[in-house]
Amino acid sequence: MAGMGKIARRGFLIGAATVAGGLALGVYSLRQPYSSPLSKDLPAGMAALTPYVVIDRTGVTLITPRAEMGQGATSIQAALLAEELDIPLDAVRTDPGIPAPAYYNARIVAEGLPFAATDTGWLAETARETGAMVGKLMSLQITGGSTTVPDAYDRLRMAGATARAMLVTAAARRLGLDEAALRTEAGAVIAPDGTRLSYVELAPAAGRLLEPRKVALKDPSDWRILGKPMQRLDIVAKSTGTARYGIDQTAPGMLFATVRTNPARGGGVLHVDASRAESMRGVVKVMRLPDGIGVLADNTWRAFQAAKEVEIEWGPAPSPANTEALFDSIAGAFETRRDSRLKNEGDVEAALAGGADVEAEYRVPFLAHAPLEPMTAFAWFRNGMLELRAGTQIPRFVIDTAQRLSGLHEDLVGLYALPMGGSFGRRLEDDFIDQAVRLAWAAEGRPVRLTWSREEDMARDFPRPAAIARGRGRVEGGQVAALDLAIAAPSVSASQMGRLGVPTMGPDTAIVAGAWDQPFAIPSCRVTGHRAPETVPVSSWRSVGASANAFFHESLMDELIHAAGADPLAERLRLCTHAPSARVLEAVGQLSGWGTDPGPGRGRGLAFCLSFGVPCAEVVEVTATAEGIRIDRVLAVAEVGRVLDPVNIENQIQGGVIWGLGHAIWGELTHAEGRVEQANFDSYRAMRIDECPEIVVQALGSGGPVRGIGEPPVPPAAPALANAIFAATGQRLRSLPLARSVRFV
Repeated sequence: MAGMGKIARRGFLIGAATVAGGLALGVYSLRQPYSSPLSKDLPAGMAALTPYVVIDRTGVTLITPRAEMGQGATSIQAALLAEELDIPLDAVRTDPGIPAPAYYNARIVAEGLPFAATDTGWLAETARETGAMVGKLMSLQITGGSTTVPDAYDRLRMAGATARAMLVTAAARRLGLDEAALRTEAGAVIAPDGTRLSYVELAPAAGRLLEPRKVALKDPSDWRILGKPMQRLDIVAKSTGTARYGIDQTAPGMLFATVRTNPARGGGVLHVDASRAESMRGVVKVMRLPDGIGVLADNTWRAFQAAKEVEIEWGPAPSPANTEALFDSIAGAFETRRDSRLKNEGDVEAALAGGADVEAEYRVPFLAHAPLEPMTAFAWFRNGMLELRAGTQIPRFVIDTAQRLSGLHEDLVGLYALPMGGSFGRRLEDDFIDQAVRLAWAAEGRPVRLTWSREEDMARDFPRPAAIARGRGRVEGGQVAALDLAIAAPSVSASQMGRLGVPTMGPDTAIVAGAWDQPFAIPSCRVTGHRAPETVPVSSWRSVGASANAFFHESLMDELIHAAGADPLAERLRLCTHAPSARVLEAVGQLSGWGTDPGPGRGRGLAFCLSFGVPCAEVVEVTATAEGIRIDRVLAVAEVGRVLDPVNIENQIQGGVIWGLGHAIWGELTHAEGRVEQANFDSYRAMRIDECPEIVVQALGSGGPVRGIGEPPVPPAAPALANAIFAATGQRLRSLPLARSVRFV
């Protein structure tokens, strides 16, 4: 990835040129496949069939390059390959593979384009195709944006089918039979007379063949794995405690490291006195880092204790010092910093000239990623090479960072991507990799495992940005007639991509995602994004902009529908212009018994959001008790195009609902003196198991484009809960977290 900045700029210019009507560089070359990273220096007896299938004497290994962070990415990638290869899912090994251009994400760029998922016009489709080319040109091996399944669905099935075809060809030549006479089953090619040739014995001959240009994919009616309940490949290891994460890595002679950096990000270090820490038992070295110190010791606990004993004078934060000042900075963007107006239908000014029936301001706070496994990485300089082991969503960028710091050639930097104990977007950053490389260099040939403390992880997060929305609207004849929503927030794209050295251009669609692109035909409707100045560096957080904007949009919609005297479900259905979204709304209505009396003191709240191409609707049922609000039940419906694993989809939707509800109730990062005030899970609350309501899930697979489900269940949760509380109590809640306004039991 040398010259990343130049390649990135060229990539974005190509994208702009194509959208404008012409591609300057050769489309043909961009569409050619990358060479397989597995084809070099293969040991005897091993064959690589496509970049995704490796067969040796011991069996089949499937390469699953999208990162596993608890969402089931490894299992679904393996299932896509295994289905077309005709091998049992439980009979394969998986490996994340070597970070390589061949594993680029063709869908990730499209998520940031200013086209709604419902837009299937020529310009939108051309832009998406160009986005795929840019992803290839830039070698964007990234896991995020709920793109793993959409990106892999055709590609991995094709890879599995190609490998199968090569094995059949090899068998046909050995047996002197026509390929059409052969069939495959359970990892073997079978002849009409019952002769079975295992893939293992055919692999050396198959590996010498050219990949066929065209192969046939199975009809879904013939699927043996996909579409049926699966047991995830990692479930046994996770259930028995044998799963190995970054925090579990070991090696002979390993040093254990931690860091302590300025909690007022960007303030720097004025003075360090490490004399006391350096004299402590087990401490090997205390070293300066660009924004703090690192400690190398003989175990993690001693490293933690020594880090606390280092006397450090920190510089002040360059950003506003407290929460109120940060929100003032965001509010100021409404007047001076318009970023986008991607939706502007009808005549909003004329519709509201006589005054608004509803006018409100909504706010959401900064939110931490706070994965249970804090930032951690293993690094080892030896024999002129650098070995890295870490959980990361951006392996190619990690290689680039390590290469820049070490001065080593890219071929001398190796990364093994590990499963993660959570991420939610946090491991789209490489700051902890930077530190691990610096510490390993100072360790003079000994391996180093870096582990952050929970307090460091909270203080040095790149949070979900805080945001403010100002909404107004008008109703006529019992219907919603006008909606005007302005949203101000810092740019996630500029902040995050800037740290990775990738320039961005044009409006940041994340500022308004989940609001401007909703499939409702309101006669006069406008959504405006305002880019607040960057103060606290921010990053992608599970469901990115839609996590805040669904709360804004669906709260305003609910207020307008109430002002019109209409039914929340019926009015959304009347306005809906997108058939899959309408099916989702109808299904959640049936699932929840919408329209029936919920009972005394009880209320139902409905919210909908189309995000990452997935329409998702949720109904939350609550009871207002004397002690506070109790969440009784959540009904969630999503349309994913095709259900590939019903068990994992149900789990992902349930997890997204819990994530969304917990943060809606308690989640916030506040600031004082330029520092985050929450340091651990005692002050940054999550929803606990005894607080989780019953969650009923229905996943629709109506045959449209295949979509991912990791993020879409999150956005509707907060507004559905707030709307339910209004239905039960009459109290409108326009600011998160909700626990600041009501008590929950």
